[in-house]
Amino acid sequence: MERRIRRISFVVVILLFCFYTYLGTAIDTITSSRPIRDPETIISNGSDFILGFFNPGNSSYRYVGIWYNKKSESVVWVANRNKPLKDGSGVVTISEDGNLVVLNGQNEVLWSSNVSNSVINVSAQLLDTGNLVLRDITTGISIWESFQEPTDTILEGMKLSSHIRTGPIVLLRSWKSPSDPSLGSFSFGIGSTNIPETIIWNDSRVYAWSGPWNGQVFTGIPNMYSIYLDGYKLSVDDLTGAVDFYYSFPNKSMFIVLNSPGIIEDKYWVDEKKDWEVNFRSLETECDVYGWCGAFGNCNSQKNPICSCVRGFEPKNKEEWSRGNWTNGCVRKKLLLCDRTNQTGEVKKEDGFLKLETMKLPYFVEQSSVSVAKCREQCLNNCSCIAYAYDAGIGCMTWTGTLIDLNKFSSEGADLYIRLAHSELEKKDNTVVIIVPVIAGTITCAICTFFLWRWMAKHKALKDKSKVLHLDRDDVCSVNNLNEVELQDLPLFNFETLATATNNFHFTNKLGMGGFGPVYKGELRDGRKIAVKRLSKASGQGLEEFKNEVMVLSKLQHRNLVRLLGCCVDREEKMLIYEYMPNKSLDPFLFGPLKQELLVCRTRFYIIEGISRDLFYLHRDSRLRIIHRDLKPSNILLDKELNPKISDFGMVRIFRGNEDQANTIRVVGTHGYMFPKYVIEGRFFEKSDVFSFGVLLLEIVSGRRNTGFYHDAAWKLWNENNNIALIDPGISNHAFNQRFQDAYIDIVDLPTPKQPALTERRNTGGEEYSQHSRKRCSINYVTVTITEGR
Repeated sequence: MERRIRRISFVVVILLFCFYTYLGTAIDTITSSRPIRDPETIISNGSDFILGFFNPGNSSYRYVGIWYNKKSESVVWVANRNKPLKDGSGVVTISEDGNLVVLNGQNEVLWSSNVSNSVINVSAQLLDTGNLVLRDITTGISIWESFQEPTDTILEGMKLSSHIRTGPIVLLRSWKSPSDPSLGSFSFGIGSTNIPETIIWNDSRVYAWSGPWNGQVFTGIPNMYSIYLDGYKLSVDDLTGAVDFYYSFPNKSMFIVLNSPGIIEDKYWVDEKKDWEVNFRSLETECDVYGWCGAFGNCNSQKNPICSCVRGFEPKNKEEWSRGNWTNGCVRKKLLLCDRTNQTGEVKKEDGFLKLETMKLPYFVEQSSVSVAKCREQCLNNCSCIAYAYDAGIGCMTWTGTLIDLNKFSSEGADLYIRLAHSELEKKDNTVVIIVPVIAGTITCAICTFFLWRWMAKHKALKDKSKVLHLDRDDVCSVNNLNEVELQDLPLFNFETLATATNNFHFTNKLGMGGFGPVYKGELRDGRKIAVKRLSKASGQGLEEFKNEVMVLSKLQHRNLVRLLGCCVDREEKMLIYEYMPNKSLDPFLFGPLKQELLVCRTRFYIIEGISRDLFYLHRDSRLRIIHRDLKPSNILLDKELNPKISDFGMVRIFRGNEDQANTIRVVGTHGYMFPKYVIEGRFFEKSDVFSFGVLLLEIVSGRRNTGFYHDAAWKLWNENNNIALIDPGISNHAFNQRFQDAYIDIVDLPTPKQPALTERRNTGGEEYSQHSRKRCSINYVTVTITEGR
């Protein structure tokens, strides 16, 4: 009996072992008899990837996708991206015709591999590469692969394909938003020119591009030589014209994703941090956006402004250019030889070439296999040729028509030679000729000037001692007209300290430009990071605004107010020192292409709440009753946690006692944010700031500048009970819409507001501007310092 029991136990153990071994081999596979039902999953053999059902972001919809089996999940492929499951009834199985399908609770097909084959006995297996393969069980032949139909992500082993003549075949398509995997506006693939390049399209328009491929790297990505050399591969079949792009790196936990704002990111896994890190972003600055400075406009992110016309060219529309609208680009100052000959018949000196170093090459390039010298000669002899460049891996490159997307790199890049009229090039030669005869005299004058300056500086230092600001606690600023400003505990800095902290106010430390003057990033000797606002002599603001800001910020303290750390009045210099805000202003987060995705629904609510608390403090709870008068996104700074802080108090007005309004003939502020009565009559009060806050609120919710739509758009949507249409699509989801509707219900019981009085954006005939002119009627990041009120 005991022996019989042992035999039975042995058989049971063997059967259990075989059963679990069978399950272990089948855990990465789906068949018609073994489907997966929500919330079941399958895991690749090496446990690197998971296929299952998921909810993206705040969405309540269910999707079938593949993601990394890591603590911080990243979805790399989605099956039913355009037809979500509305509940948890989803099934992934093999259909009767041998296709992999996603079914809902009513057995409706929401997605299918959609291949025509006569094979019925098939299975779908998730590999350790992240590839989902549908294959014939009998022969092992692959019938369909997820790698052939990527969504927004490239994994190692996946290829993007194109054809030189017909264009992209396999490309990435972005998600609509972080909570919506359906097809977004952006796509990424290989262009159809004779020199391969990768392109990001916004619908059908080029949004950004990589520059031409030279056999090792894309020349328009400056750090590829140092980071990606031999990592990316691009193969071209000369017979068929097929082009394939793929990559191979030692770190297998790496992928390339096209996110919803149209930015390519290269991410890799860091075991120490248990999280993904971004190794590369395709859009770091505005210069990375295609054609940011227009035709013949040179973009340099290290300069301010970032756009300038190439030498020999001038802005096409000087007024728009001066306002920061560079899209019209630049035009030639002087005609080239061919054009001058055709117009006048007069033959003059031959054209030449201006050399621009470390450049991203322009778009629409033509290629030929000739030497450098021959390349120059060919371009010079072709009246249509306006520029050339040479790369050992590509050969001779020439351009006709216009040069678009010129971008100055700090290193690497290529040398670009732009064709100019001889007279434009002569200016340099004439300068040299003039300098040579007078160089000896210049040196002599410089030496004399230096010794004179030393003598004057020594005497001026003695005089300035009587004007130096004292550091005692109860002292006041006693330089010229600053004696009204009580400094209390405000530290004072000398010029040399701030010059050292900002590396002599080097342009690479420049954070931005305000009405007051430039703002620089600096670091004190104790390691503290600061922002230094330096009064510009050319500024429309002056001593009064400086005194205003010192007085107000030295007396106010609030978590949503930027903190003033000190000031400097040294010689002719006047500077304010603030705490450093690493995220700069709200403006690029709302309207820039690079940071919008960071402003999720919850963050926007917190920013709105922080600004409103600060405004209430200024109007009612502070020691001084203050009207800001210039509330706008560029004056809202963000700390590292994206907490808002109101800045720029040079324009404020202080009310004392029972004052609740004031008049001025000097109307200051920014068009689009100013209270109409203030603009017309010069009268301002608390409502002036409330009006500005309302405009700012609409911009935060909609993600658009107030000049980006008709002035009565919000009012019209309010009356139509269609408020959701105003919401930024990037944050509009079920959770946000519900919260917005709750807020709407809270205020519908209030008296119906009257339509706001608007004084701007109407022409003399009373008709509204067209859509094109609307975009140019104001520049919201420029402060208007003086407008006469009636």
